[in-house]
Amino acid sequence: MLVSSRPHYVIALEAKFEKGNISSMSENVGFIGLGSMGSPMALNVLKAGYKLTVYNRNASKAEPLTNAGAKLAQRPADVATPGNIVITMVANDEALESVTLGPDGILERLGPNGIHISMSTVSPEISSRLAELHALHKSTYIAAPVFGRPEAAAAQKLWIAIAGDKEAKARIRPLLDAMGQGVYDFGEEPAKANIVKVSGNFMIASAIETMSEMLNLAEKNGIDREQIMKLFNTTLFAAPIYQNYGNNIAARNFDTVGFQMQLALKDIDLVLAASKKAQSPMPFASHLHDRLLTGIARGRGDRDWMEMATGVAEDSGLK
Repeated sequence: MLVSSRPHYVIALEAKFEKGNISSMSENVGFIGLGSMGSPMALNVLKAGYKLTVYNRNASKAEPLTNAGAKLAQRPADVATPGNIVITMVANDEALESVTLGPDGILERLGPNGIHISMSTVSPEISSRLAELHALHKSTYIAAPVFGRPEAAAAQKLWIAIAGDKEAKARIRPLLDAMGQGVYDFGEEPAKANIVKVSGNFMIASAIETMSEMLNLAEKNGIDREQIMKLFNTTLFAAPIYQNYGNNIAARNFDTVGFQMQLALKDIDLVLAASKKAQSPMPFASHLHDRLLTGIARGRGDRDWMEMATGVAEDSGLK
């Protein structure tokens, strides 16, 4: 009996395609944004058998992908082919608008039946506006932001919140399965997926602040930080956020940057804007805004958002 040398996830995806889903080999996929998250996500798309064209402002970041078989585009528009799929994983609303609109953007090139999957953390408003513009060009905009740090992206362990056209979501599902471990559908209005995403990031930032405050209280009472965290994240709070973030905060291990503090501030500002629009007060989000802004003012903007804990420690008089 012959044993396949192909990765197990490629074999699993092919089995799905044989049952009626669209074949990956018939789709040309473009990927824009090869940062710490985008790069491993794009690599998993390539490994799953898709024909991939990539673009990044800093072309050197594309080398691992081009070495693995991806094609490098010189401008965002060049990753798009009529009727196919483009994924964007960029930093903010401005970057998303830049790669979508204008002469170098993907919108004009996608055309009828084309799909734009926006996996970035952006505002609900930009999603609604881009969805309308895509509809005018007979293409489809899908919001599919992700939860997970770069190591989760590399391991195909992202959680994906999705909203948009039902038929388009069915078409791209095998592609999402190549990048994540679960997809949660929030209907046909793309903006709803963005509300879900910023809500989740608000909860993570809140957990970081809460754990930091608790650990300082423990330390100032002579209790070992790592010991008390082990108690909580294996019993009452046995969840990935408390385990992964909690262990690093307890050990003050902030050197690996998975999500920059300056991007976290952008996300909390999106939460505050959404809460104002909905007239749903979120006072703790205002506290998190100030915590992050203070950290950035102290030169930590490019550090991991877990280093919010350093500001909490400073408030407690701890070094």
